[in-house]
Amino acid sequence: MIINEQMIDDIALGATVLGTGGGGDPYSGALMAKVAIANATKPVEIIALDEVADDWMTVPSSMIGAPTVAIEKINSREQMLVAFEAMELAVGCDIEATYPIEVGGFNSLIPILVAAQKGIPVIDCDAMGRAFPESQMVTFYLDGLPSAPNTLADEKGNVVILHPLDGVWSERFARPITEQMGGSAAMCDYPMRGASLKRSALPATLTKAMKIGAAIRKANDEGLSGVVAVLDIVGGHKIISGKIIDIERSTSGGFVKGGVTIERLIQADPDSDLDSVYVHFQNELLLAHEGTQAEDLAQDNLLAVTPDLISILDHETGHPITTEQLRYGQRVDLIAYPCDEKWRTEKGIDVAGPAYFGYSAQYCPVESLKRSETQAK
Repeated sequence: MIINEQMIDDIALGATVLGTGGGGDPYSGALMAKVAIANATKPVEIIALDEVADDWMTVPSSMIGAPTVAIEKINSREQMLVAFEAMELAVGCDIEATYPIEVGGFNSLIPILVAAQKGIPVIDCDAMGRAFPESQMVTFYLDGLPSAPNTLADEKGNVVILHPLDGVWSERFARPITEQMGGSAAMCDYPMRGASLKRSALPATLTKAMKIGAAIRKANDEGLSGVVAVLDIVGGHKIISGKIIDIERSTSGGFVKGGVTIERLIQADPDSDLDSVYVHFQNELLLAHEGTQAEDLAQDNLLAVTPDLISILDHETGHPITTEQLRYGQRVDLIAYPCDEKWRTEKGIDVAGPAYFGYSAQYCPVESLKRSETQAK
């Protein structure tokens, strides 16, 4: 499948939905990807995971850091190539294909940029099925695959090569380095042969993002609900339709952290028993519960929780809103939907469940929370 500009726009839109508020700014990522394919010496192709040869060397291409930083410090298209070619030197061979480490607005498009510059394909897969804030929150770590070597590069030309013991140590080293690089850096990690990638990666996530983006676009063209179009594909449910009445957000430690309060609009959501919902985030939306403050969290008012996916969509268009774009007064729909089964294992919950982020609530599948909500009515 040859990538064109419409596909880039659809991927950017759909990946921002699946990015659960994180993954970077889709607009700048789409612009950079379009310029890259226009200047490429040959067409850039997306290939299925099962088309990857077992002996290919594969490496993901991504950015690491707080998404808010990229609003003022636009990412350089050269720095990702610097990190990628530093990885080729580190592993001692050419890299034959790349792919996104996560499905998020900007990070889903970075591999297209690299593939266009290197003349290699983009693999239709990722290692999260969504976006997560930390480097070890990937299926590769769940499966015990090595993270090393890691390469990081900034827009000035600085390059750092790491050899961490695993994904946890990669996060501990890479995050402070990223802060010194201005809060955002290009990063390559988890180099592996195709055989390992096919065993551990989540397949067809780029085309899923593309399908979601195309569905939103079609719904808007036909005057239909973009939110319903998304829910039809992801298999989730709407938690609340309302207005953002408060937003707390700060950037520290290489993350954007905070929370948002959504108050129900009766005319948009007349049948709901909820008055307001508070959503916590750390780059990505992590937990939603009834109430107006973070302190209102309790197990019995939990509405959705990581690693299941939570997205905030514009009420009128269904377009996703990233955490750095949340504003007072926006009319939005909050939706929740299931994560990949790999994240519902004991190790998956340990790595990316609520306890890891310091929340007192226990993980409960979003389907069960929906059933409980229905029963309560």
